[in-house]
Amino acid sequence: MKKNILLIHTGGTISMSEDTSGAVKPGTNNPLTQGTDHLSSLADLFVEEPFNLPSPHITPKEMMELKYILEDYDKKGNIDGAVITHGTDTLEETAYFLDLTCQASFPVVVTGAMRSSNEIGSDGLYNLISSISVASSPDANGKGVLVVLNDEIHTAVNVTKTHTSNISTFQSPQYGPIGIVTKRGVLFHHTPTKHENYPVQDIKKKVSLIKAHAGMDSSLLKALLELKVDGVVIEALGQGNLPPAALEGVKDFIKNNIPVVIVSRSFAGIVQDVYGYEGGGKHLKELGVIFSNGLNGQKARIKLLVALAKTENIDEINEMFMF
Repeated sequence: MKKNILLIHTGGTISMSEDTSGAVKPGTNNPLTQGTDHLSSLADLFVEEPFNLPSPHITPKEMMELKYILEDYDKKGNIDGAVITHGTDTLEETAYFLDLTCQASFPVVVTGAMRSSNEIGSDGLYNLISSISVASSPDANGKGVLVVLNDEIHTAVNVTKTHTSNISTFQSPQYGPIGIVTKRGVLFHHTPTKHENYPVQDIKKKVSLIKAHAGMDSSLLKALLELKVDGVVIEALGQGNLPPAALEGVKDFIKNNIPVVIVSRSFAGIVQDVYGYEGGGKHLKELGVIFSNGLNGQKARIKLLVALAKTENIDEINEMFMF
């Protein structure tokens, strides 16, 4: 028996075409919407297209809109799973936002493409077919929001885009995929041991993301403070260290009760309060900096936005980032 699958198109390369000059851009019609009939053998599809945007144009406003669409369909009670097509540049951020906030009870899968619909070797339709299969699988229940591309199933919390153009760009550096899609079906070989979810109604705070570097001082942090940001995420060095000249800016944030979250700019691993020198992780922890448990910078920013939608208490935010 075919499953009822909600299919939400949001734009991105998966819905674009290449013109005669070689430029990839949205057309008048979404080719995936036009091709929906070809997918009808896989599932009974309920198609929504709330917007058609390249993923660099996606903001928390659009992420919230997707959350509400998913939850509205969940209340109707006739959907077995959902697939969202999305541009790849910010796909992991939307997927992680939904993983943190969406209250829908059915599996949610986010997918995209690295090649537009009319390019040779286009991967969009293939990824969409795989994603519908995963969303239809009973084994996908309870695993949080999933990201499916290139025959692999990843969790939203771990997956990241690792290559600018390769079709195998989405990887989970820390742990690898939790399953695969084969011609015979969907196979999960890992199950996440925990999942966090926070019901939020709106995202209104402003959080900045900056990257540490050799010789970094406090000038950028002081400028952000003057811009009245509500929080900052710093991609710190190594296991979570900063140059001493940046500490004055960090202290200004903490003095004003504005959360400072650090992650590592390294590709894998987690930040830890190991080094006791000035600007080292142990020193930063003593100052009141919040350490993130393995997230990359862009996801830590999403999490801090969600955290600030729930509370401004630094201790409570710190507790959320220990999860």
